[in-house]
Amino acid sequence: MKSEFMVKTLQNKGLQVFVLIMGILITSCKQDVKQEVFTEDVEPTGYYIEPYRSQYHFTPEEKWMNDPNGLVYNDGVYHLFYQYYPDSTVWGPMHWGHAVSKDMMKWKHKPVALFPDEHGFIFSGSAVMDHNNTSGFGTEDQTAMVAIFTYHDMAGEQAGNKDFQTQGIAYSLDNGDSWTKYEGNPVIGNTGIKDFRDPKVFWNDNAETWTMLLVAGDHLQIWNSPNLKEWEKVSEFGKEQGAHGGVWECPDLFPLKIEGTDEVKWVLLISINPGAPNGGSGTQYFIGDFDGKTFTSDQVEHKWIDLGRDNYAGVTYNDAPNDERVFIGWMSNWDYARDTPTDKWRSAMTVPRELTLRKVNDDVLLYNYPLESFERHVAMAYPESVLEILPTRKRIMPLKYGNQSKIQFTLSVPNAQMYFRNKNGDSVSIDVDRDKKVVTFDRRKSGKVDFSEKFAPGVQQMKIPNIPDGPIEIMMLLDHSSLELFINEGQYVMTNQIFPNEFFRALTIVNNSENELKIEDFTEHKVERVWD
Repeated sequence: MKSEFMVKTLQNKGLQVFVLIMGILITSCKQDVKQEVFTEDVEPTGYYIEPYRSQYHFTPEEKWMNDPNGLVYNDGVYHLFYQYYPDSTVWGPMHWGHAVSKDMMKWKHKPVALFPDEHGFIFSGSAVMDHNNTSGFGTEDQTAMVAIFTYHDMAGEQAGNKDFQTQGIAYSLDNGDSWTKYEGNPVIGNTGIKDFRDPKVFWNDNAETWTMLLVAGDHLQIWNSPNLKEWEKVSEFGKEQGAHGGVWECPDLFPLKIEGTDEVKWVLLISINPGAPNGGSGTQYFIGDFDGKTFTSDQVEHKWIDLGRDNYAGVTYNDAPNDERVFIGWMSNWDYARDTPTDKWRSAMTVPRELTLRKVNDDVLLYNYPLESFERHVAMAYPESVLEILPTRKRIMPLKYGNQSKIQFTLSVPNAQMYFRNKNGDSVSIDVDRDKKVVTFDRRKSGKVDFSEKFAPGVQQMKIPNIPDGPIEIMMLLDHSSLELFINEGQYVMTNQIFPNEFFRALTIVNNSENELKIEDFTEHKVERVWD
């Protein structure tokens, strides 16, 4: 303990000296003068140190991962199940991997939860706590955790059949550590629908029953059950609404109160692949009403929870505390998911985000923003002095925390560009143009991009029609292989993977407006590594 205290003391002293040096340098620099970059360059040792390994996003210890599954909270623990293939870093026979956390940042890996069986692979689904023991799986002493998932019969698919996907259930009496599959599986058969999967189940207070959402090709089916075993289809949604450029997947449905009011609306999430605005995989949302059986929405325009290329199949937690609606997405895209340049493992999850509804002008929008618990892992903050950037000029800001940071500031002018760079010439550029109501994200020169021609074929665009005219918050979460951009507290979001050949060493801010850009709150925070 004494040696550990000395190390921390020396680190803190070093940081104080570093901040003092940087303060002197910055206050003495003029416009467009490149500042000398001093960095910590303290490399983690031991666990989770492979190239591009996320330092504060969830990744499996090894092998392939995709969709988050079975998100449920119980007894102070958040459970994250996920699509997992334990024998390769490319997609294969699907299992359910499992991890647990008390704050959704520091995760503990658990053994594989669900394995393929005679009915097929274990595809995506959800989990619930059966508090009233409607299923009969529970005991007097232990509430049953029930997993609901899609069986995928690969032999049936290869034979050309259409009924190769059915729905099954399993239960656990030890908080997810061990599982028993229901002997009556499958609980929902298939009448000939090729893509019939991804059950999201929740307790329906309106009808006092369980409700299951299932995607059926290009639309949604809603089923109800008194006991999680016997199901009845009660309605459908979406044949004539929403984006239909690909297969619908991973539905979710939940109520949210519009902030500042007592009005409650229901939000439906639907992932779609392909068909996202910037190519490949993406997640759209609908705002409407749900009466216990039928979801309705008069929404005409397509709305997307994230306009980056790497946030897919995201769903929310059942039974989250304080009625929070907590969302996690798979940080990848089926256009290139199997090809990303990692060796031991493949894929990460987004940071956990809270979803909220806000009324903006005459529209209701779904915001998504990192959970409060994320802030408890922001270890060090380095605030800059006031930045004053004249029209058409720029300021180069050194990055100190080795692509493991939260960068935050307020943007007062309408138009500005931000780009990250390293000594290799790798760069990522973000252009905010409030005159044209668009944000562009360019990763074409971000480092390793040639592993797939679909990874960076062009510049991504995000329309921002409801962005306010005044100052807006910009927050960027930079990890070893990802960049999550949040604009105006999550009103608009872009999530993207990046694979630079070395850490980015500087962020340049360019003032593309006619007025001076004054930033009084620029801060680079170090985010704690969560895998120690």
